[in-house]
Amino acid sequence: MTIEAGKGGAAGRRLRLGMVGGGQGAFIGAVHRIAARLDDRYELVAGALSSDPARAKASAAELHIAPDRAYGSFEEMAEREAGRPDGIDVVAIVTPNHMHAAPVRAFADRGIHVICDKPLTHRLEDAEALAGVLQRAGIVFGLTHNYTGYPMVRQAREMVAAGELGAIRVVQVEYPQDWLTTRLEETGQKQADWRTDPARSGAAGCVGDIGTHAFNLAEFVTGLTCDSLAAELTTFVAGRRLDDNAHMLLRFAGGARGSLWSSQVAPGNENGLKLRVFGEKGGLEWHQEQPNALRLAPFGEPPRIISRAGPGSSAVAGHASRIPAGHPEGYLEGFAQLYRDLAEQISARIDGRDPDPTCLLVPGIAEGLRGMRFILAAVESSRRNAAWTPIAG
Repeated sequence: MTIEAGKGGAAGRRLRLGMVGGGQGAFIGAVHRIAARLDDRYELVAGALSSDPARAKASAAELHIAPDRAYGSFEEMAEREAGRPDGIDVVAIVTPNHMHAAPVRAFADRGIHVICDKPLTHRLEDAEALAGVLQRAGIVFGLTHNYTGYPMVRQAREMVAAGELGAIRVVQVEYPQDWLTTRLEETGQKQADWRTDPARSGAAGCVGDIGTHAFNLAEFVTGLTCDSLAAELTTFVAGRRLDDNAHMLLRFAGGARGSLWSSQVAPGNENGLKLRVFGEKGGLEWHQEQPNALRLAPFGEPPRIISRAGPGSSAVAGHASRIPAGHPEGYLEGFAQLYRDLAEQISARIDGRDPDPTCLLVPGIAEGLRGMRFILAAVESSRRNAAWTPIAG
């Protein structure tokens, strides 16, 4: 068994975590930090928290990061942390989409494990190049499609894989929000500003931001590969540069058919991610806003509700649960589940042992590439008047 040079064993200590992005005014950085702390497997010790060096230093001070480990750039952080005997084990990349590829490469090239927010990048060519970088580096890489960490999502996947629904026929997934119903990006709101900017977000807006979550969830739960789609991307808010609504038809390998709707201009919807899967023997339904319940409807029988940690829930759901049945568990815990599973994978790598197999469901580079190819297929289909378009790879 081998132990990574300069890092020491992982047993008996927290993993040393660094962060790129996520400083003052950022939303997702705080979510990642809470998720990393929830199971006490990480300690945030270093950061390049902003592209503005002064803001980066101030943000680090607020998070109690030592001044000598508060960096003005990710390049400096990668070089210096790689050279320290107590350097970081893993880095979280929580920047806007266009600033994912370069930091991932910088840390991977130095043998530092990487957790990256989704989507993988803002351009497919960058994502494909990263796949080669990560393969050569041989590091643990996790992509935070956080909904894959929910207990009942994992149970739904297990039930489909076990054949409880029979052959899958229909998959319906939707993700409506309403926060961009007006031109919020014109008010200076940071999250709206970059998400509607093609230079930072990429070729798609709503589709890249939340449509990728819906697409990932559909493939994760069903185990099916979507091989083509017909998409209509719409920009309803005048003057907006990227789509804010999308309707799609999906064709899955093996014959299943599906639909996907994502929208950020649907008043009355806050975070309405929903998935319905129908097979020859029954159906499943899961709503993110009621995440602890999975509706199972066997054909010819009364529907029943399976609750997280309640009767009928499985060991895979228990692995992803932290609190007693009946207590709400959701968004932060879903993120935390990915961090906990990745902590096991990284610790096993450092200690030269096999990881617990229950911790291997975290999306990685393959899912990142699928998401990027989904985005480009949707944009191309819409450009061609919703023509059926293959999802490459």
